[in-house]
Amino acid sequence: MKRIAAACLLLAAFAHEANAVEITIPVLVPLTGFLATEGASQRNGAILAMTTPPAGVSVTYDVSDTGVSPEVAVNALERAAGEAPLAIVAPMLGTQMLAMLPVALEYKTPLLTISGTAAITRQGNPYVFRFFPDDATTKTAQVRYALESKGVKRPAVIYQTTAYGQSGHAEILKALKRAGIPPVYEEALDVSVKDMTPVLAKARAAGADALLLHLHSGPSALLLKAAASGGYRLPIIAGSGLSQPSAVDLLEPSELADVCAETSSSPISAETPAMRSFLDAYRRRFNADPDGFAVAQYDGVGMALEAVAKGATTPAALTQALASTSYAGLAMTYRSDGHGDMAHSAVIICYDGKTRIPTVVAHYTNDAPD
Repeated sequence: MKRIAAACLLLAAFAHEANAVEITIPVLVPLTGFLATEGASQRNGAILAMTTPPAGVSVTYDVSDTGVSPEVAVNALERAAGEAPLAIVAPMLGTQMLAMLPVALEYKTPLLTISGTAAITRQGNPYVFRFFPDDATTKTAQVRYALESKGVKRPAVIYQTTAYGQSGHAEILKALKRAGIPPVYEEALDVSVKDMTPVLAKARAAGADALLLHLHSGPSALLLKAAASGGYRLPIIAGSGLSQPSAVDLLEPSELADVCAETSSSPISAETPAMRSFLDAYRRRFNADPDGFAVAQYDGVGMALEAVAKGATTPAALTQALASTSYAGLAMTYRSDGHGDMAHSAVIICYDGKTRIPTVVAHYTNDAPD
């Protein structure tokens, strides 16, 4: 009887697997160039979600490197969309996303992205869904924390020349203007800049009492190292690039003293049991520590897969489900604002100078006007 029961269970399992909904979600992310670190996190979050789908869902995927070229990204999207996938994980680089939007509109394929560039959800494209808080949310949190918790009165703003940097810079200026505090110094840096000493000297000469950074992870680490070696000990409130363990690993704990950053979540801080479980699973799979980008893409794919499990098995049905339902993810509850912005919360993390593990010190929900 035991053998018969075991055989029945095995047959039931095979039947369940045979009846599983089979979907394809290609992963297009930057794995080379200045966003390689962030792109690897995005890829890993997507893969972890797709290898642990809901019951009754089977997922296949291919990973393509989009580098940092809009043309490469568009070509990759053309190839992927031509295979009629259910959805596509799209790169986080804003210039690539803006170039890809017409292709998504042509093929009517949902794009699941974590790009922070505000403009990507302001083009009237119903197929883009952003699972990382946009710059209006994160920069509002960054500025509020600087002013309310650090007492900053004379900030210097240092940002990247990329679309990401320009978008964040604009939102920082809006938030500062609402508070009636203009920056005493601003400078845009190309991603190729390695020597951060000149920009720090200019900020010091302008009388800045803090630095507000909106840089990618590598330049963020370079600036902090230069600030520490030059004795520049003013408060630094950085962008989400400095929430990445891979970037923080480039620095000594002492070089992180009095440094904070905005991000969507901090899995390394393990605030909740669910986040701790994710942290453990990520470490087992990738032998690395996750960041907020990995969590955001994990949650974005997770929302799509839950919708599939509930019957959204075509691109049109999935688009409708993402646009009209909510999803309780690891970092937050996601819901569309009508434009495809799904994430509406940000956190501030701070380092104590003794460890590379940050503490989550503040939570913010976007209440900034459009």
